[in-house]
Amino acid sequence: MFNSLTGTITGQSPNALFLTTGGVEWELEVSGYTQRSLSGRGKEPVRVFTYLYHREDQMRLYAFSSAEERRVFLELTRVSGIGPRAALKMLSATSPSELIRMLEAEDVDGLVRLPGLGRKTAQKVILTLRGKLVVDAEGAAGAHTELIDALVEMGFERAEVNSVVTALSSEFDAAGFEVGSDPAEREKEIFRLAIVRLSG
Repeated sequence: MFNSLTGTITGQSPNALFLTTGGVEWELEVSGYTQRSLSGRGKEPVRVFTYLYHREDQMRLYAFSSAEERRVFLELTRVSGIGPRAALKMLSATSPSELIRMLEAEDVDGLVRLPGLGRKTAQKVILTLRGKLVVDAEGAAGAHTELIDALVEMGFERAEVNSVVTALSSEFDAAGFEVGSDPAEREKEIFRLAIVRLSG
């Protein structure tokens, strides 16, 4: 099954990303968050994490800028009453880390401000997912505690820093990224790119 695609962005529309890999152009349904995360990448190869939605009458390929966003999306679709399109709309209006924060804080008012989400459904989302997403997110970011603390001291918001650093770390692992053979050099590169993304 598809896990990810790596290629060059060859086009975008409000709800889709066109990614060319090996002469094949994929039309991928994406959230506004993924659009924003990948903007300005030009001809630089990018990796997106995918999910194939298949029903008798339709097939769609969804793509996400990080494994964290895909994980949040899949958990949302497991909540009764929330389908893939509704989950994508929610992730277009906020970031995965901010959505997790609202769940953990039981912030019903914050959730109902997301498109298409009423109060009863927001309460159902909290009841179903509270506590399920935060552990993995914190664990993924835990390997970069000092780097994250340094970015927070520079004035960036911690939840967004966690999300960006986790996404970059996953991208580097998947691409076999190396800057020499020194882990410290990898940390420096993650730090540099994190500043670029957080400042964008």
